[in-house]
Amino acid sequence: QVQLVESGGGLVQAGGSLRLSCAASGRTFSRYAMAWFRQAPGKEREFVTAIRWSGGSTYYADSVKGRFTISRDSAKNTVYLQMNSLKPEDTAVYYCAAGSYGTQYVHEYDYWGQGTQVTVSS
Repeated sequence: QVQLVESGGGLVQAGGSLRLSCAASGRTFSRYAMAWFRQAPGKEREFVTAIRWSGGSTYYADSVKGRFTISRDSAKNTVYLQMNSLKPEDTAVYYCAAGSYGTQYVHEYDYWGQGTQVTVSS
């Protein structure tokens, strides 16, 4: 059974920082891309960022570029999302996902975590 477990969410003031973690277990993810998506109340799930294990190429949504950084620790099968200069519009449930291609499309990811809430107060 594949499992992705997120942690690190919480409440932070605008301008603050948080780091999310996603620990993967159940199989080797050396050939998978890992991504973060988010979903705000009443909105569709949207792509935030992705990283490919092979070569470590990263991709970001325009809304977070320059503020968020994705990284991974292959030895720990863990992916991180460092979020700086947070804004109230970043408030959402953040989901970790694993898939083959590292795209921005929800349907191309095979495994999902349970999500972690991030709330940014103004």
